[in-house]
Amino acid sequence: METEIPAMLRERERDFAERFTFHSSRMRMKKVVKEELEAMDRDSDRCAIELSDARVDVLGYACLVAIMSMGKGYHRVSEARLTQRTVDNGNSAPVVTSAGALVDGLHAMGAKRVSVVCPYMKPLTKMVVEYIESEGIEVKDYTALEIPDNLQVAAQDPANLLEIYKRIDTTGVDAIVLSACVQMQSLPSIQKVQDESGIPTVSAAVATTWQMLRKLDLRTEVAGCGELLSGKY
Repeated sequence: METEIPAMLRERERDFAERFTFHSSRMRMKKVVKEELEAMDRDSDRCAIELSDARVDVLGYACLVAIMSMGKGYHRVSEARLTQRTVDNGNSAPVVTSAGALVDGLHAMGAKRVSVVCPYMKPLTKMVVEYIESEGIEVKDYTALEIPDNLQVAAQDPANLLEIYKRIDTTGVDAIVLSACVQMQSLPSIQKVQDESGIPTVSAAVATTWQMLRKLDLRTEVAGCGELLSGKY
């Protein structure tokens, strides 16, 4: 998120008047396993309070799988709780989760059936698939890259996704989720995969950017970042 969302908003600055600053508070997590994800989520309250000290206009909770590992529909619980933390701190700001943004973005595009690329181990990937399906979106196919180390997830070359996405069955799908993880970079490949496949292509980071722009009441358009950021939604 700290890489790709600033990149998208900087790109947007070329075409629109708004200018952005970026502020981060980090929740600790090294191995992408359920225990560390739960501990990470507990730390999110502290992060929301710290960031609201800066009177930011919107907060983005980056880790999709941390939210999804806490149970179906949990993004609504998290967003409400963390927003309340900012209210209690005297600097109210809306909170966006990448999990909720991905689901909302797919619904906005009218995507009822998708195929998904995940960097996680298979058990966590299945949990992500089940979460998406619990929100009324069928997952036709998925691939799990099975990378347990969080830094290794971030170190993956996004160009590899141009071949990785071909492993999944995309017949009859309404959208491809090229990276269901804000830690695994995919931005340079989003538009390329969409153009090559002819299928709307999105990622957790793209969806988070889209949702943040909506919360800011700004046009949801960033050039070259796939269908969701085309300005139509």
